[in-house]
Amino acid sequence: MAQEKRVGVLGGGQLGRMLIQSAIDFNLHFSVLDPDADAPCSKISDFTHGNLTDFDTVMAFGRDLDLITIEIENVSVAALKELAKQGKQVFPQPEVIELIQDKRAQKQFYRQYQFPTAEFILTDTKEDVIKNSAFLPAVNKLGREGYDGRGVQILRYETDIEKAFDKPSLLEKLVDFEREISVIVARSKSGEVVSYPAVEMVFHPEANLVEYLFSPAQISEAVAQKADGLARGIIEKLDMVGLLAVEMFVTRQGEVLVNEIAPRPHNSGHQTIEANITSQYEQHLRAIFNWPLGSTKTVMPSAMVNLLGEDGYTGNAQYEGLTEVLAQSGVHVHLYGKNTTKPFRKMGHVTIVDADMENLKKKVTFVKQTLKVIA
Repeated sequence: MAQEKRVGVLGGGQLGRMLIQSAIDFNLHFSVLDPDADAPCSKISDFTHGNLTDFDTVMAFGRDLDLITIEIENVSVAALKELAKQGKQVFPQPEVIELIQDKRAQKQFYRQYQFPTAEFILTDTKEDVIKNSAFLPAVNKLGREGYDGRGVQILRYETDIEKAFDKPSLLEKLVDFEREISVIVARSKSGEVVSYPAVEMVFHPEANLVEYLFSPAQISEAVAQKADGLARGIIEKLDMVGLLAVEMFVTRQGEVLVNEIAPRPHNSGHQTIEANITSQYEQHLRAIFNWPLGSTKTVMPSAMVNLLGEDGYTGNAQYEGLTEVLAQSGVHVHLYGKNTTKPFRKMGHVTIVDADMENLKKKVTFVKQTLKVIA
């Protein structure tokens, strides 16, 4: 029985916290490893304080576990491969994590298997970027270790090249897109696949991370089918077990281009807790335990607003406007247990459900203007 398995999660942030909250429904108990002694999971699991990228630390953590999963990609793949050799179940598989850790390898994977994506050039140094200045405007992405908007910058003009990364990176043609969408897809060990309806994401202009989203996305049936087909095609080609978020651009011509993928629960799926029959967290558990996958049907249209630390505030978190927001119908607040706020840090999210799309949009505006994280 799954309840008797010793399960570990690499990463103790908010995604791990919500995964554990879902696991409690199944009498599952998790062990967690994270480099932050006060990580969101630290008080709700067996917790080990340690480096996720250190081979020996991950090996020691996994030694007594039966199944290991992740909530962040920046982990020791070498240790996970060794643990898998020793008979531990590791989902998503270490080879999948290894591919996704490197945005350069990701892009080459899309090209190899003919998944449509923006045109790109691989660069190793700033000098390489300078040599390819005719390719601008472009997005300059670090090959490794970029996360939550870090390691990504737009180079529109030759004068921007001064800030180009002087490390292995890539130049990706700047796409004139109409909207950004995400499809979350799950695959079990037995090969069953389910996908969630596409959501539409709106990114913060400064922090380069999702500010809010609407579900389902307001797109044509043809675009929805293309996006769904791409997400399913990618998880099948990866032969991956677990949950995969596939972020995509929809161009003004109705093309759908794959942007990036994440092999874990994702910011674009938080609203599934209230708005879909099966949350993305429960779905991840079902996939890695090889249980029947749950229905992804939308119960009600929804929105999700990321609760970010206000610019100019660092210190003990205070939540201004919480009472006013809670007084709104259909509003669900999820705080992540982070004691310290700093500018643009993800401190929580708010899910809003409403059958009327116009009401949904009004409530998003109200939440954004009212609920503030200060110090």
